[in-house]
Amino acid sequence: MSYTNGLDKPTDYFNTKLYAGTNTPQSITGVGFQPDWTWIKVRNVADNHFIYDSVRGATKFIHSDLTNAEGTLTNGLTSFDSDGFSLGDSGSTNNASNTFVSWNWLASNTTASNTDGSITSTVSANTTSGFSIVSYTGTGSNATVGHGLGVIPKMVIVKRRDSAGDWTVYNEAIGNTNFLRLNGTLASTSQATYWNNTSPTSSVFTIGSAGDVNTSSGTHIAYCFSEVKGFSKFGSYTGNGSTDGTFVYTGFKPAFVLQKRTDATSNWQIYDNKRDTFNVPDSYLLANESSAEGTATFFDFVSNGMKARASNNFMNQSGGSYIYMAFAENPFVTSSGIPTTAR
Repeated sequence: MSYTNGLDKPTDYFNTKLYAGTNTPQSITGVGFQPDWTWIKVRNVADNHFIYDSVRGATKFIHSDLTNAEGTLTNGLTSFDSDGFSLGDSGSTNNASNTFVSWNWLASNTTASNTDGSITSTVSANTTSGFSIVSYTGTGSNATVGHGLGVIPKMVIVKRRDSAGDWTVYNEAIGNTNFLRLNGTLASTSQATYWNNTSPTSSVFTIGSAGDVNTSSGTHIAYCFSEVKGFSKFGSYTGNGSTDGTFVYTGFKPAFVLQKRTDATSNWQIYDNKRDTFNVPDSYLLANESSAEGTATFFDFVSNGMKARASNNFMNQSGGSYIYMAFAENPFVTSSGIPTTAR
């Protein structure tokens, strides 16, 4: 398996930051970099996910749990800063009665026009961490879009911006004929009009004529991920139906995991190492639902991967098929081959 060059300090490119609301404008610091993608969710009550990125611009949000078009909150996330981001007084992301989690990724802190595809895209790409944000306008017919990563993406997540539409997910493990919905529980479903039965290349991803990914004159945003040794992993596993569950090798201790069953309907579950600083982490949020944070024993985060500790159908049913995307707390072995010790 090929990877981008390894990273020894994952928190330079991805970090989870917890904060409490204040009802007054505040700056959230301690992220460690200026994020380009910030995903915020209130933890203690039910409310929507708020996703911001620097390509669309601060104040512009989309919800992972809804089909809604992009919205604007002038008092939501107001800026991306050198060590985090700033918030206005919107209760959605800064209510004084609530606690919040933010997941933050670094792209390039700038944008460039990309003409690799048949559609010209606007891209913020970080080839070191294997993450890019891609904005493009659809044509309504089969097309290609440049992603700027220089290697093949393992996962692509697309959302239409200018009108309501489902989130569409490509994952290498389910193949180029199938898609998933980030905003729903849909099992892996075959449909050629999403990816035109064509896998991404090192320069472009392919889109078919489906409106959710390629409406004529519609604006779309895509988040693209390639694998980086010691930093990110996009894979699949098969459940064994035991509390001594399937071990999933990632090559690092996870800091963040987004996981879903693909052969049956199931939620998208999110785990991280900041809401739980112990093993086995038991706090989860659902990317496709507005529900408050729940608790249950699911995954044990270990130095080189994760091990399922439940036997339910959405985590580890015997014979069930699952995908995940994971980002690192610590690499198991550094890029120079030196073993590390995870917490």
